Amino acid sequence: MSKLSRRNMVKTVLSGVTMASVSSLSWSQQTQQQIVPVKRKGQIRQSVSRWCYQKIPLDKLCAYSAEIGLKGVDLLEANEWEVPPRYGLICTMGYAGGGDIKDALNRIENHAKIEESFRKYIPMAAKLNVPNVITFSGNRQGMSDEEGAKNTIAGLNRLKKIGEDHGVTICIELLNSKVDHHDYMCDHTAWGLQVVQAVNSPRVKLLYDIYHMQIMEGDLVATIQKNIDWIAHFHTGGVPHRHELDGTQEVQWDGVMRGIAATNYKGYVAHEFVPTRDPLTSLRQAVDLCDV
Repeated sequence: MSKLSRRNMVKTVLSGVTMASVSSLSWSQQTQQQIVPVKRKGQIRQSVSRWCYQKIPLDKLCAYSAEIGLKGVDLLEANEWEVPPRYGLICTMGYAGGGDIKDALNRIENHAKIEESFRKYIPMAAKLNVPNVITFSGNRQGMSDEEGAKNTIAGLNRLKKIGEDHGVTICIELLNSKVDHHDYMCDHTAWGLQVVQAVNSPRVKLLYDIYHMQIMEGDLVATIQKNIDWIAHFHTGGVPHRHELDGTQEVQWDGVMRGIAATNYKGYVAHEFVPTRDPLTSLRQAVDLCDV
């Protein structure tokens, strides 16, 4: 499962999601009033990443997410952003044309296209209460980290006012280059911090993926607490193999969540693990575990 590409999976199932959404409005009207959410403690506002549940219609995933006390659904395309609000949720992180994992901000030739997309989609995100949009560094492909940081800073400086003007945060994701995304440049917290601190905007921050950073560097709680002002969003995923957050994994998830809660973090923690058992049961168990 470590070889899974969430972008490819999103593209594969997009047509199915579209078909499922044709009757979604009437379906949601019938079911929304029946949802009685589980009351959560509220210290950690949790979400779920869409691509990990691609076989489940988006409306069903939203309805279940609302029922178990989640606040949103992560990593939706712009044409899906209107679905979560039907269930009292939001899209907590949206795709808005911010490049892809292999090819994004560390190459100047990509900046104009990303800017064009952000100018189109970030105003839409603001209208639909989507607080974050995702972007990436891109792969090294022989480029030095220093040159890549310089280019990425230039790109984000070009983009930051779009986020600032609309109150939407542009998040560059930290990913591991050891197992899943070989050659990815933004693969250590220090590199990501160098970039976002240089840009120095309240609307340009890091997406700290706990799964990826455990693989690359560990020291999760201390790193998170030291740098929380530069982190806008979190992802989870069991280590190793990115499966359920359970006793087979090396991360003590409730401990990490307590570490996050101690910072008074107000953003979202989105579950991005690939279930190996009944997917909705696994999701509920993860949400219970992280409700500290």
